[in-house]
Amino acid sequence: MEDVAAIVLAAGRSERMGAFKPLLPFGDLSVIEACIDGLRTGGAETVIVVLGDDSRAEELKEHLSIAGVRFAVNPDATSEMSDSIACGVRQLNPDTKAVLITPADHPAVPPEVIALVVSEWRQGAKLVVPTHDGRGGHPVLVDLGFRRELLNLDPQCGLRGLFQGHPDLTRRPAVNSNYIARDMDTWDDYRALHEDVFGVSPPGRAIHTKKQPNGAL
Repeated sequence: MEDVAAIVLAAGRSERMGAFKPLLPFGDLSVIEACIDGLRTGGAETVIVVLGDDSRAEELKEHLSIAGVRFAVNPDATSEMSDSIACGVRQLNPDTKAVLITPADHPAVPPEVIALVVSEWRQGAKLVVPTHDGRGGHPVLVDLGFRRELLNLDPQCGLRGLFQGHPDLTRRPAVNSNYIARDMDTWDDYRALHEDVFGVSPPGRAIHTKKQPNGAL
C-alpha cells in the first residue's frame, strides 16, 4: 500500500526567468530531476509532475521519459496554482494517504528535510509546513483526509488558506535549511542558488533560453 506521494508543479511558463526553469541544469541534473530525486529520497513513493498543455510539456515528458514519474496536465498554464494542485490530486492512487506538494523550482531542498516533514505526518500531523527563521517553505504535506479541500482550493488563497483554516491541525517544524524558501523566479535567483549549492555559476544563460518568433526570450 502506498503511503506518501508527491506532486511537482511544473505547468508555469517561466516568463520572468526568460528560460524554462525545470530544464535548467542543476549540478549534474536538471532542476526538475533534482527536485524529484530529493522527494523520492525523502520518502515519496510516487511522483506526479503537473505539466502545462503546450510544447514545453512534450519537452518535459521526453526529458523525464526514464524517470518513472507520472504526469497530469493543466490545460491552462496561466491559471492559479490551485488548479495545478487539483490536476495532480486527481492522478493520485486511491490508497495514497498523504501528499507532498512543491513547485518544480525548489531543487535544493535536502532529502532529510523532506523526510522530517513525512515523519511529522507519521507522528499524527495532518498538515505540515517546514519553516526556516519563521518563514514557511516547500514541500508542504497534506493528509488526504483533505482530498476534497485540495480539489477545491480558493484560487486566491491556495494552500495558505487551507493551513490558516486549520491551525490546530497544522504543524510547522523548524528545519536547518533555507532552501525550502529559496524561490527561483529570475536568472539571478537561479545563479545565486546554484552558486550556494555547488560553489560555481551555472552554464551560460544563452544556451538555455528558447528564442521566440519575434526574437524576444
